[in-house]
Amino acid sequence: MSLTRKAVEDKNVNCSDEYGELKKVVVVSPQNMKITEVINETQKHYLKDNINIEKALGQHEEFVRILEGNGAEVVHLEPREELNEQVFTRDIGFCIGNEFIVSSMHTSLREGEVKVLLHWLEDNNIPHAHLAAHSIEGGDVLVDGKDVWVGLSGRTNRLAVQSLKKLLPDYTVHTLPLRSDILHLDCVFTIISEEAAIVYPPAFAKKDLEKIKKHYNIIEVNDREQFQMGPNVLAIGDKKIISLPQNKQLNERMVEKGYTVIETDFSEIIKSGGSFRCCTLPIIRG
Repeated sequence: MSLTRKAVEDKNVNCSDEYGELKKVVVVSPQNMKITEVINETQKHYLKDNINIEKALGQHEEFVRILEGNGAEVVHLEPREELNEQVFTRDIGFCIGNEFIVSSMHTSLREGEVKVLLHWLEDNNIPHAHLAAHSIEGGDVLVDGKDVWVGLSGRTNRLAVQSLKKLLPDYTVHTLPLRSDILHLDCVFTIISEEAAIVYPPAFAKKDLEKIKKHYNIIEVNDREQFQMGPNVLAIGDKKIISLPQNKQLNERMVEKGYTVIETDFSEIIKSGGSFRCCTLPIIRG
């Protein structure tokens, strides 16, 4: 089996879906953000301008204030100077039920982020499984009850999914192959409630899109909204969604469907290819 395992569950880890009340979440400051080695399509667009650290810090701090103002305990991992993508904590691990699962990163550029997470887990005596042998990143993993949706991307492969299935025998794991230019599943598909999801349809084969539609009423995003990380919102409970102010039409569609949209600017951070969901690693929801 392609994983190492410390224990099977922990009462201090509990995430059964993507939209329950967010009670505890792990983040990292963007103080060391920089586009050095281009690893996604968004970064290509912003490589010349790169990241304004002061602006990114202000946007991230406001985001954290919103999380805390809505009842979440925010845990800050230590930012390391050499880890310029560390702000995207979603990718380095994910919680499914009472399981904390540590990712295996596709690029060597990000392997150090996993080491920081592992030290924190050990220091806090949080049991975990490590899918160490094959590439899988948390941005490709969504959970909703006993259903787990996994994007097959350049970052997550089928062998890792097989390991995940063995680790989670009581769950149904759905695989969704992604269009080659899509970085992670949560760039094109995010579950925002028991009945609804935000979806960028061109990212999926027709049969996979139909499968999603059988489970959820979908709110579609267009090319412009997808480029601006429209699907990468963060649901924090009670139908409250944190979203970019730039995606006005998407936000209006969510409001029309009964969601409360909390707008906050994240434009500097999305230059590196991730937004609100990417910048959070939920530990406890519900």
